[in-house]
Amino acid sequence: MQKNDGMNYAPKGKPRPVVGRGEFVFAAMALDHGHIYGQCNGLIEAGATLKWVYDSDPEKVKQFLQVYPGVKIASSEQEILQDPDVHLVAAAAIPSERGPLGVKVMKHGKDYFTDKTPFTSIEQLEQAKSTVRNTGQKYMVYYSERLHVESSVFAGQLIQDGAIGRVVQVLGLGPHRLNAHLRPEWFFQMEKYGGILCDLGSHQIEQFLFFAGCKDARVLHSKVANYNSKEYPEFQDFGDATLVGDNGVTNYFRCDWLTPGGLGAWGDGRLTILGTKGYIELRKYIDIARNPDGDHLYLVNDEGEQHLELTGKVGYPFFGDLILDCLNRTERAMTQGHAFKAAELCLIAQKEALIVE
Repeated sequence: MQKNDGMNYAPKGKPRPVVGRGEFVFAAMALDHGHIYGQCNGLIEAGATLKWVYDSDPEKVKQFLQVYPGVKIASSEQEILQDPDVHLVAAAAIPSERGPLGVKVMKHGKDYFTDKTPFTSIEQLEQAKSTVRNTGQKYMVYYSERLHVESSVFAGQLIQDGAIGRVVQVLGLGPHRLNAHLRPEWFFQMEKYGGILCDLGSHQIEQFLFFAGCKDARVLHSKVANYNSKEYPEFQDFGDATLVGDNGVTNYFRCDWLTPGGLGAWGDGRLTILGTKGYIELRKYIDIARNPDGDHLYLVNDEGEQHLELTGKVGYPFFGDLILDCLNRTERAMTQGHAFKAAELCLIAQKEALIVE
């Protein structure tokens, strides 16, 4: 698995099918971000059948087929959208195009699974909400830094089991390596990527809502800056924010594009969850200077100190739950309200951010 570049980070797990071959068919389109491979990997491992691929760029389709041979190449979006066999469309479009594409997919009677960030404006969010109400379809989001990280999955189970008592604070760090020479032009254009808190911040806010058990939260303060990428004047390489949940849990997170070249992973992503009876620390992708593997979980509570190495031991239940949700019209994987609330708060944090010069 690619660990040097987060844009092409696509975890692979053990197959845990929840359906048989052909019982849940999906298609991939809009291959603008490498996260589409993580989305597809997760669905396929859970038993989904990948039937179609479409992108206007033949080179992207060619690369995709090298990973998923045998997938049919659609001649257009419409060929996929009009196929009655397709239950869900997975897509990783340019961020500013994700919302409109999702609306189109849902209006054709199919569920939609997009890479984060799901929107770049409140108007797009409101349009998606309206379409969900009118069609009954799902607009699900690949918040990969929780859903596709085994230590994060296990942390959720520990919290549910009461291992650290009541959660009172979530502290998130989301550094990323820029690799500017590998990035497409749109990546540096504010109108298309939406800003750092809209983009990377969506991971952090979603994690906060989940681990804190919040249905809503307020953004108290946020900041953005361009410290080290002055050649890209619309780009932001640093952002942070402070939030408080509707249940009193507080949150601080920082995200940046300042990861140095010497780190053995694309980012030293960490999360600390403080409870009334203990705390959990996640070192998601690397344990620096000690272990190049990820998925380290540290637990401290009244029973003592524990260090768990969780790679290959937990799995990624979100994808199987998503498939069953689509088939049964349930909300086990993620509620629609949660997906939209995380998106809304990252848009608010971005819009209200103090710009540090």
